[in-house]
Amino acid sequence: MTKPLKLAVVGHTNVGKTSLLRTLLRDSDFGEVSHRPSTTRHVEGAQLSVDGEPLLELYDTPGLEDAIALLEHLERVERPGERLDGPARLGRFLEGSEARQRFEQEAKVLRQMFVSDAGLYVIDAREPVLAKYRDELAVLAMCGRPLLPVLNFVASDKHREADWREALARLGLHALVRFDSVAPPLDGERRLYDSLALLLERARPQLQRLIDDHEAQRALRLQAGSRLIAELLLDVAACRRSVSAQEAALRSATSLLREQVRQREQRCVEALLRLYAFRKEDAAAGELPLLGGRWGDDLFNPETLKQLGVRLGGGMAAGAAAGAGVDLLVGGLTLGAAAALGALAGGAWQTVGHYGERLLGKLKGQRELTVDDAILRLLALRQRQLLAALDARGHAAFEAIRLKTPEDKLWREGKLPAALGKARAHPEWSSLNMGAELEQADRQGQVAALAEGVRP
Repeated sequence: MTKPLKLAVVGHTNVGKTSLLRTLLRDSDFGEVSHRPSTTRHVEGAQLSVDGEPLLELYDTPGLEDAIALLEHLERVERPGERLDGPARLGRFLEGSEARQRFEQEAKVLRQMFVSDAGLYVIDAREPVLAKYRDELAVLAMCGRPLLPVLNFVASDKHREADWREALARLGLHALVRFDSVAPPLDGERRLYDSLALLLERARPQLQRLIDDHEAQRALRLQAGSRLIAELLLDVAACRRSVSAQEAALRSATSLLREQVRQREQRCVEALLRLYAFRKEDAAAGELPLLGGRWGDDLFNPETLKQLGVRLGGGMAAGAAAGAGVDLLVGGLTLGAAAALGALAGGAWQTVGHYGERLLGKLKGQRELTVDDAILRLLALRQRQLLAALDARGHAAFEAIRLKTPEDKLWREGKLPAALGKARAHPEWSSLNMGAELEQADRQGQVAALAEGVRP
């Protein structure tokens, strides 16, 4: 088994070391993140594994607080005529009393550097290049370990990336990586590990395994997230309520349906957050503008009529069934409707199958309440927005994602996917309806097809 690569994450206080680790580990609870300086007081480690094999060990270290004084101390205690190299100078310092007292925090960092294969030097790219940072790099260079500068917070419009690049080059550090821990670039981890491989050639195979696994896991998360959204949309499209035509009953049923759809969307939001290992409070969906229901004759859309024709062909006369459908579609109660009622009363209920109850309710003056297409569009827009945001979000982010209505012309104005039209004719496909049959092969096929269409 390959020995895991050990990396010390080092830098000044409050530059985002723990934030970087949270994002690399996809763990919002790793360590403590705060705007207060010196939040991390001890070394804390974690592993990244692939197929159960640990490939990388990451160690969070305390912030370097007074590198200027430490460098002066190292120069002051150097004996005349001595020509010790960097590791030897630091080794003697770590054995002395100052490493246990005045420079205790710096000593913890240096000890971890000595037992690591390399260090990631995290830089808050919004900060000016000050003397204390140059001295930190000078001290860390004495450890004799490869050091890769990581420019953090480069997504901010206040970053000073050009200044830092110039300063690092003057110190002989030409390899660096941009990695914003709050909004990491999609290829951020690949760039980081590729840069490390340049410094640690022997570790290239295990770093490549991490890259490949990261990209495979990302693709799987997007696939699973798209399926969660497809399940939501199919549930809502197939949802229906048979309601008395009285005004009070309509208002009550509309209010109840509105709340059920909101709750169903929230369950989708929470499932997406769990999929990406975020907390429940990391996303907030605004109110759905469900101003009214959708009063439709979906019972008689082409999909339903086709199925009714097949089911009724072996029992009640196909002509009578077609007549009932046409009459109801235009709102008439003529011979076709009477034929349907007579057939139902005469024992042909089983031939009508699960459509019989809906037919009978329709003929008795009940109405069917469903969710308007505009709401399906809004649900798709918001959940696709959330999935894309989670895919690009670092686990060090503090602010919750606010789900608004993004501009997406295809979903705002284009034709809705065929799977949603088909779902209108299949109330048994919705978990929001009684007697749902969610494992039907046809339903599963429509979910899979719809998932391809909702993937951002």
